[in-house]
Amino acid sequence: MDAATLEAQSERLRMLMIVNPHATAVDERTREIVAHALGTRYDVTVAETRAPRHAIELCRDAAEQGYDVVVALGGDGTVNEAANGLAGDSSRPVDTALACLPGGSANVYCRMLGIPNDIVDATEQLLRAADDWSPRRVDLGRVNGRYFTFSSGIGLDASVVAVVDAHPRRKARFRAWYFAFVGVTTFLRRYVVRPPRMEVSADGGEPVDGVTTLVQNADPYTYFRRLPIHATDGSALDDGSLSCVVLRHTRPTIMPTVMFRMLSRRARLTGHRAVTGFAGVTTVAVRSRDGRPLPLEVDGDYVGDVEEARYDIAPGALSVVA
Repeated sequence: MDAATLEAQSERLRMLMIVNPHATAVDERTREIVAHALGTRYDVTVAETRAPRHAIELCRDAAEQGYDVVVALGGDGTVNEAANGLAGDSSRPVDTALACLPGGSANVYCRMLGIPNDIVDATEQLLRAADDWSPRRVDLGRVNGRYFTFSSGIGLDASVVAVVDAHPRRKARFRAWYFAFVGVTTFLRRYVVRPPRMEVSADGGEPVDGVTTLVQNADPYTYFRRLPIHATDGSALDDGSLSCVVLRHTRPTIMPTVMFRMLSRRARLTGHRAVTGFAGVTTVAVRSRDGRPLPLEVDGDYVGDVEEARYDIAPGALSVVA
């Protein structure tokens, strides 16, 4: 091996590739092909997640060891854990950047960062990034101390996610259609007759009563296959603010028009008569009004039931590469 080759290898960026072996679109062959391809431009170490929150630990260790970048190969849940492991603040910035490759059913954060939803195209884009290494800083939302990259919800959407997460095989097989089916059945069974009641206030303002709340750090809220689903107005990954919508009540006649607005390119959900929206806020507080715990999700992963959720924004908390 000549001196030029040794020098080129020593200058390669150090990369930790975190793989969720249970993600929807990840198998051993895909992992090996991607790792081999990235190894042509980066100094790659591969680690598999073994349990929930394991990716957080792996990323914290990677930052302490001075890795240049962590690549999350998995769904939005894996990306969320990676972001929680790499998040910093203005007094303690973390230099290790986050990149992600599409391995889940929706891959919302990948798409937001401009990463292709095809694993081959996304890998090629990451290879090109090595020639012009320019990470940028983006904001993270935070709820009860847990960071989220693009969205969090309390109420109906979290109830849906809890059911879907409990049936990973159906999720992997039917993907967006299974979410839609569970959404309809959960709404009819739990949110028509006696939905949970909550009180929501933004930036300490006048509280609003509701049954479901969505808080976003960026737009869109999610995707139905290739179609973006919009909920809040005014969100961006680097504007230092949150946006929020509160669904004040539920009736069977309301939900078709709510879904139409979320899928429409022109009609906005915040214009619905049963919805109150907040944009450009930095804090949101949600609490149960009737003593019943409220289901909570972050980035499409159910994280448990809470009686109160306090949201804020962490400007520039994460370095990303796309």
